[in-house]
Amino acid sequence: MRLAQVNVARMRAAPDSPIMAGFMAAVDPVYRMAEASPGFVWRLPGPGGHMPTCQDDARHWQVVNVSLWSSYESMHEFVYRSRHGGLVRKRAAWFLPTPQPSTALWWVTDDHRPGLAEAQARLAVLRREGPTPRAFTLRRRFEPDGAPTRRRRP
Repeated sequence: MRLAQVNVARMRAAPDSPIMAGFMAAVDPVYRMAEASPGFVWRLPGPGGHMPTCQDDARHWQVVNVSLWSSYESMHEFVYRSRHGGLVRKRAAWFLPTPQPSTALWWVTDDHRPGLAEAQARLAVLRREGPTPRAFTLRRRFEPDGAPTRRRRP
């Protein structure tokens, strides 16, 4: 089983605007770093190899990232302990407040690659039902067999 994740963010401006320049300049280097990270399996490429981006209404652009990881721990290490973590801390400069939760996790078989529609549907399930084995959060996770993940004490 692989851990799938989707995260969405509403951009402050169009991808080609000066406001988004710092973020857009970091996209390819961060993707290369992710792809070289232990536990990384796959990511959904968008047009031109960049992240899938869709305009969610006439005023806001939305970035949607979908990826697969061998484990929660490997994904967490990349997201929060690598250079990517520094960009996460600067997200307010580039992104508007996004309806929460903005990240959903779920388990898929080793040969499955979720598409954009599936990922957005999982996020919708999480927002509607809360954390379940079908779609869960970073804090309330489930194992591949559907059992709640027990927090490990240090």
